[in-house]
Amino acid sequence: MLEIVKYPSKILRTRSTRVTDIKSAEVQSFIAELKETMLAADGLGLAANQVNKDWQILTVSHKDGPKVFINPVICWKSFKKNNMEEGCLSFPQVFGLVRRSKKAWVIYRDENARLRFIKADGLLARVLQHEIDHIRGVLFTDKIFKYTKGEKQVQEWIKQAKDDER
Repeated sequence: MLEIVKYPSKILRTRSTRVTDIKSAEVQSFIAELKETMLAADGLGLAANQVNKDWQILTVSHKDGPKVFINPVICWKSFKKNNMEEGCLSFPQVFGLVRRSKKAWVIYRDENARLRFIKADGLLARVLQHEIDHIRGVLFTDKIFKYTKGEKQVQEWIKQAKDDER
């Protein structure tokens, strides 16, 4: 099982690199560990940089089990949005309201390197947007318009990160 990094780890702000050798033993082993880690943490999604790996790989909870998205790109988002509470495994005990598109279409490679396309809506669309933000170095705390829990902790982490940069 992999260790989930916590904010303010710098890798969470890093734009991840594309994966070209999807069928390699290293990537396949990592995918299996990423899925196992997400399930053990009871998460809805997990991106590679959340376990300290600079790759564009993420996994999301799906009715058929963990689904893997490699080099995912959102090619369309609905104009209609909704507000929902979100949390993140890299921000323990932090929750807030985030506005996201209700639907998202994503092009990606699966774990067998096949090009895929998914039209997601509801919770799946939200989780995909959240996790794709991760591999772009964007955090859900950047998008929170109202904290429901943990705002003081985030402010302390931000202050700590700024102090560490000095």
